[in-house]
Amino acid sequence: MKRITTKMYWVIIILMIESPLLAQAYKISAVSITVQDMEKEIVFFKTNLDFTLTGDTIYKDDHTKQIYQWNGTEGIRIATLKLGNESIRLIQFIHAPGRPNPPDAKSNDLWFQHIAIVVGDMDKAYQKLRNQEITYISTSPQTLPEYLTAAAGIKAFYFSDPEGHPIELIYFPKDKGNPKWHEPTNALFLGIDHTAIVISNTKNSFAFYEKLGFKFSGHSENYGTEQEHLNQVFGARLDINGLHVEQGFGLEFLKYIAPRGGRLYPPDSKPWDLWHYQTEIEVKNIQQIVTWLDQAHLIKISDRLIESEHAYSVLFRDIDGHPFLLTQSKSIE
Repeated sequence: MKRITTKMYWVIIILMIESPLLAQAYKISAVSITVQDMEKEIVFFKTNLDFTLTGDTIYKDDHTKQIYQWNGTEGIRIATLKLGNESIRLIQFIHAPGRPNPPDAKSNDLWFQHIAIVVGDMDKAYQKLRNQEITYISTSPQTLPEYLTAAAGIKAFYFSDPEGHPIELIYFPKDKGNPKWHEPTNALFLGIDHTAIVISNTKNSFAFYEKLGFKFSGHSENYGTEQEHLNQVFGARLDINGLHVEQGFGLEFLKYIAPRGGRLYPPDSKPWDLWHYQTEIEVKNIQQIVTWLDQAHLIKISDRLIESEHAYSVLFRDIDGHPFLLTQSKSIE
């Protein structure tokens, strides 16, 4: 796998600054998570988090395998689960020698990514989860204090599913969050607000994602006892920035101001390793974007732009290693 060197890194930054605004990403349609035991994971999300299974297919076609550079004969199983108006996908590379999530993984490691599930009542959601097969990341749900003006009153709790995938529960007080999270409902788990990724440099990540069409949607600098208990990182101080496109859920940058020393995204990572999260982005000018990313020497997991019956797709890594899948429907050519 190609690895970003210091020279290549600066080529990326220069091209991001000098290239014209692409501004054609219009939807985050899903986040996909690689799993090993598909049946167990489906049951976990349905039973504990109220997701609904909307699709479950084994793909053996060449174009699906080519997206991931997967040569296995048994195919790729993809299950789609929906919560509210948002979806995730669970991907199983059948009989793949994928590596498990590292047992010593920390929330400030650069491969850290999670989905943030909105709840209508944090206490009830926590009680439902606490007796299930989860691993605590947070010590318990945390209410962010008044001195964090942008985040004051937000309640959050981090945990991992049975295979070690990080997940966040988040509750928004009435003056915070998307207005749709405050609409009357009897549901406990409401939908997915965003996916969050740990980054190394806020300015450079903004430059990259803004070229794809993402727009700034909010900022907070979080620190203190509650933040330490939330992330289980002593002395945690985070620069947090939200972004969005026209449709779908948001993207959140987590930049650790302190402590320093989070580990880099493993350069030999494969899509079948269990720490693989990928953000799925729908775009309108995929060939132009691929040309730009190739010029910037971004790591491309797919060997080329893959054409299927209904769409074009390609899987890249961003400047910190986080995978993102670009897709363009043939209906908008």
